[in-house]
Order: sequence, then C-alpha cells, then structure tokens
Amino acid sequence: MLGATLCLAAGAMMPSFAIAQDAALMNVYLNHARVLKLDRSVSRVIIGSAEIADATVADAQTIVLTGKAVGTTNIVILDENDNPIVDQRILVSTDEGNTLRVYRSTARAVLTCTPSCEEHTKK
Repeated sequence: MLGATLCLAAGAMMPSFAIAQDAALMNVYLNHARVLKLDRSVSRVIIGSAEIADATVADAQTIVLTGKAVGTTNIVILDENDNPIVDQRILVSTDEGNTLRVYRSTARAVLTCTPSCEEHTKK
C-alpha cells in the first residue's frame, strides 16, 4: 500500500510517499491494482493516458490504480479546492517474477506463469 501524508515543502502542501517523489516512477504491474490511501478527500482524478492506467475512487480518501497496458503515464489527484494532492508519473510493467521468455531463432514468445504458463496476447 502506498500511504500519503502531508508535509510542508517550500510553503506548499505536498504529499510524502513511501517512494521518493523525485525518484523515478510509481510502479504498477500490468493487470494488477495498487491502492493509494490519502489523508485528504479527493475531488478529481486525472490519468494522462487511459489506455495505460485506470483509476477508480473507492472512497473519499482511497484510489485504486490499475495497470492496463505497458508504458508510462501520470496521475494527478485534486482535492475539493482543486489543489494537487498527488502529481506522479506511473510506470506500468509486467511482473517479471512470473514471466518466461522463449527465444527460437529470431522469434520471441513471452509467457505469464501464474501458475500455468500462457502466452501474452498482442493488441
């Protein structure tokens, strides 16, 4: 779970995440959900590319972020005064722990194994 708390930074209210804000990206696995718990009520959630990720408001302070396609996008969450609670880049990637790559000459197949292996479908 990713928890957000408020801290005073350069006179503005900014969330402090378990991952470093200037670090890289918020990671979400493809076809998996990640829960974002906030300490302020959410008014609006904006996803840069709806093809890559989706966000659902579970309750006033909980967002469920789902990876839909491999790639990067961003999420902006605003409070009732349209102040940003979160403005973060998102990386949607495959769960490499359950992935098998098969190479045959120049052909490559990527399989997801949870528990039996199935080949990824291409869109």
